[in-house]
Amino acid sequence: MAETRHTRVLIIGSGPAGYTAAVYASRAMLDPILVQGIQPGGQLTITTDVENWPGDTEVQGPDLMVRMEAHARAMGAEVISDHIASLDLSKRPFTAQGDGGTTYTADAVILCTGAQARWLGLPSEEKFKGFGVSACATCDGFFYRGKEIVVAGGGNTAVEEALFLTNFASKVTLVHRRDSLRAEKIMQDRLFKNPKIEVIWNHTVEEVLGATDPLGVTGVRIKDVDSGETREVPCAGFFVAIGHAPASELVRDQLETHMGGYVKVEPGTTRTSIPGVFAAGDLTDHVYRQAVTSAGMGCMAALDAERWLAEQD
Repeated sequence: MAETRHTRVLIIGSGPAGYTAAVYASRAMLDPILVQGIQPGGQLTITTDVENWPGDTEVQGPDLMVRMEAHARAMGAEVISDHIASLDLSKRPFTAQGDGGTTYTADAVILCTGAQARWLGLPSEEKFKGFGVSACATCDGFFYRGKEIVVAGGGNTAVEEALFLTNFASKVTLVHRRDSLRAEKIMQDRLFKNPKIEVIWNHTVEEVLGATDPLGVTGVRIKDVDSGETREVPCAGFFVAIGHAPASELVRDQLETHMGGYVKVEPGTTRTSIPGVFAAGDLTDHVYRQAVTSAGMGCMAALDAERWLAEQD
């Protein structure tokens, strides 16, 4: 039977931003409801070793998210396994419709739906995700010290990733489907001057090659877009750097967005274009995209919501 639940603060999304917001909102006695979404725990659940989370020299991504969820529950947050299919921000209380049939109403909403890296869509890419295939150089580059790496892409993201990976790799090969890069000229200059980087033009990655015992990448098969000829490029890691897509479908026609769909917030806050609606984490962040910055923004969002609700009262 369908039911309606009301809460002072509805948190949509369950990555580091969502769970941190839940901890802070609970401590403020706001009795928040957090709806986890399709991928409870967010992108960290598909990451293996995490070595840049403060306080943990090394932690498994899924384990870290289990701990964050437990922390939120221990503080008093109600964590619900549901997915928000629609959200009405036109009037207060705000209304969200869950796939499970529950209607959620809230005095304030904190959006933490995150962003997803764009992938090539190859079956072999999916097979080796977390085992040599990555979309985050700052997360995983450290694991490829002294090894060869291939990066796919041609924009700012790809050039930034390739340059960063030279801090660890013996060689970085950038594969781009065109004969010129879309990245800013100053970044291109840095790329071309770096002796560790080779660019392969007019090629696409057709398949990720690897071993199964243990699971790991050994190379990629690339294809010439003009001749159709294929060849293999050996590597221990393959980084897909063709951009990120913010999960802003729920609010794209309701909130102000920028930079290709990221929710716009007032500088230095998590306030969106609608009073009472706050956004945190990768949904708003096209620059850093780190777990620790997302958690920090989740804290900010809960504090912003608490102060806004106090003003309304």
